[in-house]
Amino acid sequence: MNESTPFFHTFKQDINKMEKPKRFTFPFCYDPHPLSLQAAQELQQYLSEQQDFQHNFGLDQGQGGNPIGKMFGVLVVENKQGTLGYLAACSGKLAGTNIHKYFVPPLFDMLNPDGFFLRQEATINQLNREIENLESLPDIPALQKQLTDTEQQVASALSNMRNLHKQNKKQRKEIRTAQRSLLSDEEYLTLEQDLVKQSYRDQHEYDILKQQTKESINKIERQLETLLLQITEKKEFRKQLSANLQQQLFDQYIFLNANGYSKSLLPIFEEAIHMLPPAGAGECAAPKLLQYAYQNELIPVCMAEFWWGASPGSEIRKHRYFYPACKGKCEPILSHMLQGLDVDPNPLLENPASEKELPILFEDNDIIVVNKPEEFLSVPGIHIQDSVQTRIQARNPEITGPLIIHRLDMSTSGILVLAKNKEAHQFIQDQFIRHTVKKRYTALLDGIIESQEGTIDFPLRVDLEDRPRQMLCYEHGKNARTQYKVVAIEGEKTRIHYFPLTGRTHQLRVHSAHQQGLNAPICGDDLYGRRADRLHLHAGFIQFIHPSTKKEITFQVEDPF
Repeated sequence: MNESTPFFHTFKQDINKMEKPKRFTFPFCYDPHPLSLQAAQELQQYLSEQQDFQHNFGLDQGQGGNPIGKMFGVLVVENKQGTLGYLAACSGKLAGTNIHKYFVPPLFDMLNPDGFFLRQEATINQLNREIENLESLPDIPALQKQLTDTEQQVASALSNMRNLHKQNKKQRKEIRTAQRSLLSDEEYLTLEQDLVKQSYRDQHEYDILKQQTKESINKIERQLETLLLQITEKKEFRKQLSANLQQQLFDQYIFLNANGYSKSLLPIFEEAIHMLPPAGAGECAAPKLLQYAYQNELIPVCMAEFWWGASPGSEIRKHRYFYPACKGKCEPILSHMLQGLDVDPNPLLENPASEKELPILFEDNDIIVVNKPEEFLSVPGIHIQDSVQTRIQARNPEITGPLIIHRLDMSTSGILVLAKNKEAHQFIQDQFIRHTVKKRYTALLDGIIESQEGTIDFPLRVDLEDRPRQMLCYEHGKNARTQYKVVAIEGEKTRIHYFPLTGRTHQLRVHSAHQQGLNAPICGDDLYGRRADRLHLHAGFIQFIHPSTKKEITFQVEDPF
């Protein structure tokens, strides 16, 4: 570590034969540069041997407790003397603190005992306890029950009195009818006046009972409202304190870029995505590394981020695997911080299919069946229009109805069926909806699968903070089921057949890589595993009923890997 620039680590290994990259790393899709790989290797060695802190990464069997893996980052930099070194950082806190001798500090240390955050957080936590205590008071449910019981008793008493008065009214009518012919006019008038008095007396009794019962209910309601008002006022105060604290936090995060310009968190997100920053924005490794480099006149050269430890339960993170920066929290921030650097182009803006042919396997008056190459869109994307759909539309301009019946991920190769008319589209689409279409995918997994066959069944939803990644979610996820059968073990890899029973986004990729699935990513999976020449996933077989002949039709293509 350089004494004049803390956290600047000189390389332990000789790097003289490694050339600097011409451009800085595009952080959302990259292959780690050899310098980044060397820096990551040295950081991983430190993590394996260090005695500076204690943190349960979940790597030691039988350790127990709650293992928490972490994302780490390395930034290769050049100092004013022209010496290459690297900075290291951890996303979020580590071992309960933000301050470590090996890692660059955060932009703002929320865990500083003398800082405003912990003081105000303590006030909010005290309010939480007071609210919980008030909400748990036995008086509230007791009063709520008393109110319900009283309202029921009142309704019953008033109903009984109304019924009694109806009977009284009926009797008075009968008396009038019976006595009218028996009494003189003077006697009948006296009787009528007495009956009217009885009617007034009944109404008066009802009004008194109604007023008395209303006062009983109001008394209980006032007692209940007094307790609930205390809770409401405390919750409103807590809301104000939380909003003020969040605003103070936002104000602490001011990010530099290579041009020397600074911008705070709120404007960055408002200008980029017109939303408030999510929790933890600015706490990831990449912003910490770039901020420290700019503050200490270090020139960023390249960077990489890797996971260390056990995977979270819902996401897919593999120990020592490299990952791109997250999009939900980091993309707006890094888009600002990288201004002024010559950065590798965004590969998502380039069309990898521009020189690829689209083989036609079959065509008649109803359908076209193609063998889609890998890295080829099924439908037009946001930045790239070239796709199976646009190619077929250009080839067959006479088609006016919907073409696409089903899709394959851009990185997945294989059989894709398209419709040439509305009737064919509807007929085959209905088969997909009823799950009567038989499909088989072949994948090469990075690992050995012990079981020969089985079914993977857990729900999936999109990771809202890192689209398009998918994650396991029992609360909001959609049902996803996949049958599999092992074909062969090839060295340290497994060739496998998948038979998807549902069609969720990235279903086969997540079911392969997740620890509740097969815990072995598909080779070349840049989202859930390791990048390679391609994603080794191929849709090689499909069988369905032809829309015109009503006969079963089958297509099969050999695996290209």
